[in-house]
Amino acid sequence: MHLTRHHGLGNDFLITFADEVPDDAPELARRLCHRTDGIGADGLVFGMPDNVYDRSFILFNSDGSRAELSGNGLRCFGQALLRGSIHDGIDLVVRTAAGPRRVVVDGSPDDKEVLATVEMGSAGLGPSFDGLEVDLGGPEVRRVESVNLGNPHLVILVDDPDTVDLGRVGPVVEAAFAPVGCNVNLVSVQDWSEIRLRTWERGAGLTQACGTGACASAHVLRSWGLVDEVVAVYMPGGRATVTVADPILLTGPAVHVDDHDVDPVVAPDG
Repeated sequence: MHLTRHHGLGNDFLITFADEVPDDAPELARRLCHRTDGIGADGLVFGMPDNVYDRSFILFNSDGSRAELSGNGLRCFGQALLRGSIHDGIDLVVRTAAGPRRVVVDGSPDDKEVLATVEMGSAGLGPSFDGLEVDLGGPEVRRVESVNLGNPHLVILVDDPDTVDLGRVGPVVEAAFAPVGCNVNLVSVQDWSEIRLRTWERGAGLTQACGTGACASAHVLRSWGLVDEVVAVYMPGGRATVTVADPILLTGPAVHVDDHDVDPVVAPDG
């Protein structure tokens, strides 16, 4: 199995192209994504042939669970496809579990870093949080809303996301949405065009960036009248740009890290 590793603002993925997803894909994801015993990543992506769209995108989180969508993962997937091309730039439509998504990548096949834009679809009604009491351990909750970006998100407005122990708070809040779970986003508004975000990702835990979380947060803040249509989202791993439109657009870098050839039956080469 040939794998390429990419990251979008520190949110990293192992990507492989195959004709079918193996039956043991969840175990493969847990093993290959393990930070100590495997190669290390937040998720494992299978790129599959598709009879309607250019490719199918199938993502397993590092804990082996299936994920409907990942904005950072799709940008990385776009770069992986570009690396197999002989032309500069790509513009294609990818099937995901959340529906088709357009991916546009600017760059050449040999570029270590490229810029990619993904059409993330429309924001929908999120999971009910009636009766949920969010305890951040001291920092005040200013406002809360849920939204669906193909996957479920809870957006929590705070004064400063860095003052919250998200590694403790995240799993507690996510557990309230069992068995489906929910991504937990702590967001603050810097000004009309900038926000700060930290995310506890369902199936991956604390990550350096979350593309769908950035889109969900920008959408919610826009609906509250707190930000402009185009928003710079600053996350621990860096900056992405979200355009709150229909569809929502996510723009940011994708970086090729390295390549690995592994026997899927035995331990990875690390």
